[in-house]
Amino acid sequence: MNESGNKKRSADENCGCVPVDGPIRVAVITLSDTRSRDNDRSGDRIVDLLKSAGHQLVQRELIRDEPQQLIELLDAIIAQGDAQAVVTTGGTGLAARDQTIDAIQRILDAELPGFGEHFRRLSIDEIGRSAMLSRATAGRIGRTMIFCLPGSTGAVQTGVQQCILPILRHTVGLVWDDAKSESDRKDISSRR
Repeated sequence: MNESGNKKRSADENCGCVPVDGPIRVAVITLSDTRSRDNDRSGDRIVDLLKSAGHQLVQRELIRDEPQQLIELLDAIIAQGDAQAVVTTGGTGLAARDQTIDAIQRILDAELPGFGEHFRRLSIDEIGRSAMLSRATAGRIGRTMIFCLPGSTGAVQTGVQQCILPILRHTVGLVWDDAKSESDRKDISSRR
């Protein structure tokens, strides 16, 4: 019950549920110049949280912080059509090598500014003002949702549990229900 005595509603109920049956098919990409599969704790955490929520991992990749490599990988993932959503970790800060957001913004069909705003608001409560340095974002490329999180395990925990999972089914339902998004899907390699 909320303060008004009304029954609390889920995130999907608050914005109108677009049903998607079964688990959401998700690809996970770690962008890092220093991590390997053996020490990719943030990528592992994303996978664990998604699977615990009943979703299906369809692809897992670890690549360097190279915009061209990211765009080519996303183009391949989207062209295969297996993933309904992609979650990236790493490359969202302000350092010269943090190029994930710059690459992603060039290829998005629609950006969700509220995702990054909500993530930063939650992160400020957890780690303080340094959360403002994150450029976490989300959006849509054709019929595939893209969620970009920082590389720290704490940021991944917050981002997946409090930002992605509450809206994942709804956002995927919206883009898969929207016939127009199918015709919007372009070869993203042409946007490099």
